[in-house]
Amino acid sequence: MTFKLTRRATLQGILATATAFTTMRALPGMAQERGGTLRVGLTYEIDTMNTYSTGFLADAQHAVVEGLLAPDQNARYVPVLAKEVPTIENGGIVLSEDGRRMTITYKLHENVTWHDGAPFTSADVKFTWEAVKDPNFIAESKQGTADIDSIDTPDDYTVVCNYNTVTPTFASTLFTFGIMPKHLLEGEDLNTSSYNETPVGTGPFMVTEFARGQYVVLDRNPNYWRTAENGDELPYLDRLIFRMITDSNTLVTQLRSGELDMVVQTPYSQAAQVANIDGLELIRGPLLSWQHLDFNFENPTLSDRTVRHAIAHAINRETLIRAQGGYPEAIKSLVVPIFELYDPETPEFPYDPERSNQLLDEAGYVRGSDGVREKDGNRLSYNFVVQAGRADDENAQQVIIAQLRAIGIEAQADNKTGVAYREARYNGGFDLIYGRWITSADPVYSNFYGTEGTNNGLNYSNPELDEVFVRLENTLDMDERKAAAAEMQRIIAEDMPAIALTTNTAVIAVTTRLQNFIPNPTNMTNFVDTKEWYLES
Repeated sequence: MTFKLTRRATLQGILATATAFTTMRALPGMAQERGGTLRVGLTYEIDTMNTYSTGFLADAQHAVVEGLLAPDQNARYVPVLAKEVPTIENGGIVLSEDGRRMTITYKLHENVTWHDGAPFTSADVKFTWEAVKDPNFIAESKQGTADIDSIDTPDDYTVVCNYNTVTPTFASTLFTFGIMPKHLLEGEDLNTSSYNETPVGTGPFMVTEFARGQYVVLDRNPNYWRTAENGDELPYLDRLIFRMITDSNTLVTQLRSGELDMVVQTPYSQAAQVANIDGLELIRGPLLSWQHLDFNFENPTLSDRTVRHAIAHAINRETLIRAQGGYPEAIKSLVVPIFELYDPETPEFPYDPERSNQLLDEAGYVRGSDGVREKDGNRLSYNFVVQAGRADDENAQQVIIAQLRAIGIEAQADNKTGVAYREARYNGGFDLIYGRWITSADPVYSNFYGTEGTNNGLNYSNPELDEVFVRLENTLDMDERKAAAAEMQRIIAEDMPAIALTTNTAVIAVTTRLQNFIPNPTNMTNFVDTKEWYLES
C-alpha cells in the first residue's frame, strides 16, 4: 500500500491569498475504462437524501443532485448547471446605485435533462428558492433564501435573482446545494415526499435503492448531459454503493476484507492499520474543517463565562493531537488559518490548569468530597456528547474528560448515533458536545453562532456579535470584511460559546484501482464531481 501526502499550492479565485492543499493524484494518461462498482463506507447514517434537509454531509446526494455552481479541489467556485460564475466583471452581478442591494443573473446550460428525461429550465431554479424558503418546509438550512426578494425568469435559460442586500457568500448558499425538479415536486409536501429517499436530479448518478440505516445504491445516468474532453459519455462508473457504517472498527474490518473500496473519513487512530492493507492507498487531503467543544447556555453553570474560560485553560491540544495520530493541528479561532479572514491576533486561552483552578476558586466553585466543584448547589457535572462509534471523537472525549476531572469538573459520556446525535446537536440535547464542522469555501459564520443561526444548538445569543455578522456578511469590500471578521473572532474567543481546538485533515482510504479521484476540501464533499472517476481492470 502507498501513502500519498499533499503538496501546497495557491488557492485561486475567492481564496486567492490563502494556501491550501491541492490535488493528491495526478490524472493518468491512459485511456479511461467504463463500468464497475465503487463501494463506499460512510461514518454516519443518512437521515434524508434531500440536500436541504440532511443534518450530515451530503456525500451520496451530491452525486445525484447538481447545483448552479460548485467548489472545485482548490475551493474555487466553478460553473455546473450555470454557464459561468457571476461576477461584477462579467456583468453577472450588478450593484444598486446606493450599494445596498444587488442583482445576480445566471445563464443556464440548454441541454440538461432530469433523470426522468424532462428538461431542466429556469423554472426549476425559481421553484427551488420558493420551496426552500416555504416556512412549512423543515430544512436543515434555508440559508440565502431570505436575502432574495424575487426571481425573474425572462426565458427558460436565464435566472435573475433580485437581492435585498449585498451578500459576498451567495455562491456558498442555496443554489450550490442543488436544484429541485418543479415538474415533480410542485404541490408536494417536501417534508413527506418520496423525493427525500429517491431524489430525481440532473447528476451523473440516479438513486435506485435506499435502505434506511443500511445503504444507498446509485446507478449510472445513461443520459447524463456532460461529456469528457475526448467526447466520452459520462460517467464512467456503473454504480456507487454507499454503506452506512457508524462503527470505526467495522469500517476498517470491511476495508481489510475487501467489502469496501473507499472510506473518506478514515479514523486517525486507525490509519496505521489501513496503511498495511494491500490494494489500498491512503490519501491525506485538505479539509476546511475544525474540531470544537460547544457549551449549552441553558445550563446555569456553563452560562458562567468564568467556567467556560476555566475549561478552555484545562484542555491540552497537544495531547488531543497525539491521541489522534498527530494528524490535526492546534488552532485558536473558528476561522481556520488558510482563510484570508483569519486574524492571527485572535485572543487565545493556552493550556494552564493552574489558571483554571484559580478562576474557579475565585468564582466560589468549591470541591466536594468526590472532587467535583459546586456553587450554590450547582455541581460542575455535565453530560458530554460525541457521535458514538466515531473513534477519533471518542478518543478525544476521554482525553477532555480526564483533563476536566483534574480541575474539579465531571463530564460523563452520553454518546449518540445517527439521527439521535443530530437531534441532540441541533436542539441542545447536551451540556457539552464535541464534534466537527466542515464549511464551504466562503463560510457563513452566523450559521454557527448567530442568534438565529441554523447550526446554533447552544441557546447562545450575543447582540453585539449579531451586529458584527451583519457587517461581515453584507459587503463585498474585503477590507471591511477583514475588520468585521477580526472583531467576530475576538468576541467568540472571549465570550466563548465554543472552543476551537484543532483543524482536520482528510485521511482517505481508496482502492488503487480508482483513477481521476481528486479530493474536495469543502462541505460539498468528495462526491460533488464523480463523473470522470473510473476503475482500472
